[in-house]
Amino acid sequence: MVDPSSLNDATTAPTPEDWDVHGSPDATLGGYFAEHERPPGFDGLDGQPYTVSMETEKTPDLRHPFEGFLVFPRWAETGVGVVGHVESPTLVKGKTRDEVLAGLGDLSLVQVKALLDDALRRRAELDHDDGGPGPPHPEG
Repeated sequence: MVDPSSLNDATTAPTPEDWDVHGSPDATLGGYFAEHERPPGFDGLDGQPYTVSMETEKTPDLRHPFEGFLVFPRWAETGVGVVGHVESPTLVKGKTRDEVLAGLGDLSLVQVKALLDDALRRRAELDHDDGGPGPPHPEG
């Protein structure tokens, strides 16, 4: 599992319920990919359909030359294609790409959904600041 202290401060603070996956093999992001051979799908708080991918990048930090984050592609309501995306902040840093992917894979699906919603809120705030449509409707 991901150590909560290794997560970037910009993420939603995990609660004990987020870490309890009840032994289900597909309750974590990595477990879901392994069990279903496809990404999990989520309804964003904007009402749009999203999937998730685990991404890594090289960094100039010699102690942690890799970092990982999540990308949430937004699908057309018809499911025909991707029409946008949002990203999480950096969530995991490590010495190898595999180490970072393992850390991302340890996130519970509850945490992944919270990260999607956080990314949507950040995008809505940016859109609002730029004169865009404003924040999405609150969850009900």
